[in-house]
Amino acid sequence: MAKAKNSTIFFCKECGYESSKWMGQCPACKEWNSFVEEPVASEKKPQAAKGVRLSGRGAAPVRISEIALEDQDRTPTGFLELDRVLGDGIVKGSLVLVGGDPGIGKSTLLLQVCRNLAVAGRRVLYISGEESLKQIKLRANRIGEITGELFFLCETNLDTIFEAIGQAKPDIVVIDSIQTMYREDISSAPGSVSQVRESTNLLLQTAKGLGIAIFIVGHVTKEGVVAGPRVLEHMVDTVLYFEGDRQDSYRILRAVKNRFGSTNEIGVFEMMESGLSEVANPSEMLLSGRPKESSGAVVACSLEGTRPILLEVQALVTATNFGMARRTANGVDYNRINILLAILEKRCGYAMSRYDAYVNIAGGMKMNEPALDLALVMALVSSYKNREVDSGMLIFGEVGLSGEVRGVSQAAQRVAEAVKMGFSACVLPKANLAKLKADKRIRLIGVDNVREAIGLI
Repeated sequence: MAKAKNSTIFFCKECGYESSKWMGQCPACKEWNSFVEEPVASEKKPQAAKGVRLSGRGAAPVRISEIALEDQDRTPTGFLELDRVLGDGIVKGSLVLVGGDPGIGKSTLLLQVCRNLAVAGRRVLYISGEESLKQIKLRANRIGEITGELFFLCETNLDTIFEAIGQAKPDIVVIDSIQTMYREDISSAPGSVSQVRESTNLLLQTAKGLGIAIFIVGHVTKEGVVAGPRVLEHMVDTVLYFEGDRQDSYRILRAVKNRFGSTNEIGVFEMMESGLSEVANPSEMLLSGRPKESSGAVVACSLEGTRPILLEVQALVTATNFGMARRTANGVDYNRINILLAILEKRCGYAMSRYDAYVNIAGGMKMNEPALDLALVMALVSSYKNREVDSGMLIFGEVGLSGEVRGVSQAAQRVAEAVKMGFSACVLPKANLAKLKADKRIRLIGVDNVREAIGLI
């Protein structure tokens, strides 16, 4: 008698690797304890939206010269901040994953985008598996009147959703969220590895086959990554993360993957009573309310993609009450702070091992650019000596282990942003100073090492 086949299979949550038995470590991505058990999908042929070819038959190779590109391939969203992150608009036939903490504003942002697209004459279908039509209308009343061809559907069955897509023939589709969608031929529950992977695969084929741009909302885990297998992020064209504290009014939209643009750009939004609004000048927002004539506060310049952003770096250095000094970093790399403190102790003679150090970037921003090194050093020394840094001075530069100040990229743009915000002086690496033109509106001070910069305090 033939042995019955296994009715379940094991998936790796990180990479999607399949195995007939449980393993402690995934042989593909080397992650530990990442295997979960899922029922085997039935042999029923998967169904996609009407008009989509699931097999590769009939496809013919073409030359690069035969592929036509049109200006209509990118659609503005009505938000310049979102267009910058996407790479100048929504690409026709793309699949975009939007992740973020619960209540951060993902659904609100996408509903506002749908409203803008409908007003611009696009046909939009918003599909929700988490909210009823009345709940959506209550949220829509807050953002303003909705006109145009914007349709709503509350459904979680993918077969029904594909029928609706075939009937409505929309230009843009929003799926909120992918963890609530399911296919009847897969016996596992919605949100499981099998359901999420197969649902995303069919949505991908629908987007490419019909030329529809599809946005899917993904839940995040406690670690801050999209729930389900990491293969979900590999399948989509763009992955956007909405960051910020729910108690704070400002939100940061960041692209961690983008096949149609840069992943260095960010978009800044402010949550208001009427929904999300763009912040056109993040520097002004981040510097508002900064203290005057206070030690440990320094203004730095970080570069996100092509946009220079001025922000306030704060440091507090106090004598420790224990044998081991405490270090706390908020918004910057904790290990980088330890390195800079070691440089100050070794190269400049400051006994930082006897002092607690607390570092923070005001406004809830998270920056890991090396150009913040010199500003962090100046803030730490300013608090250590209890001497304030000139409030009209901007500081940026990378610090090496020997205490040298190295040059950074696009220094001219950083100086131009300082002039725009009314700063009177700028401390920067001497390597960058030689390549900049003199400007009467701002005094440029070049430094070779950390000791020269500290001498300015």
